[in-house]
Amino acid sequence: MAVVGTRGVATHGRALAIIVALVASLQFSQAVGADWLIEGRVVRVSDGDTVTVLDDEKKQHKIRFAGIDAPEKRQPFGNASKQNLSRLIFDRRVEARCHKRDRYGREVCAVLIDARDIGLEQVRAGMAWHYKRFESEQTPQARVEFADAEGRARTARRGLWADKNPTPPWEWRDKSRARR
Repeated sequence: MAVVGTRGVATHGRALAIIVALVASLQFSQAVGADWLIEGRVVRVSDGDTVTVLDDEKKQHKIRFAGIDAPEKRQPFGNASKQNLSRLIFDRRVEARCHKRDRYGREVCAVLIDARDIGLEQVRAGMAWHYKRFESEQTPQARVEFADAEGRARTARRGLWADKNPTPPWEWRDKSRARR
């Protein structure tokens, strides 16, 4: 007859808890299209598509919004885009559903407040483009919502669409690099 001490039971219990947590994490990831979740307060807005979130463990996360590209700071509407994002999100508690890191080490995430996608709100306000280069990383529903929001903002000439010929940030960055 084998005798299991309390140490063996505690180890077994911890292993079971880890397995349950991993299964729950996998189910969450599949349900929302996220590989990891960050919850915290926005402590900095860098521009119209990048923020810093302070999580509950006091760790800072630099987050790039998934699905959008906002005007650069020195580009027309760059400051307006940053101000609009600040109004929506600064010092608010957010949930960031992340799926990768970009080449600058930023976490790329859908950022939500009360289940409202703030990146989509930036597009609706005419303060960002739907970043079609990376639309394959979005769910089919999100692709449709973002494309529709951009189309409506263009038609209404909201935000950057009030400009006769707005330059997408990826083109503006390419031109800026070429001038250096």
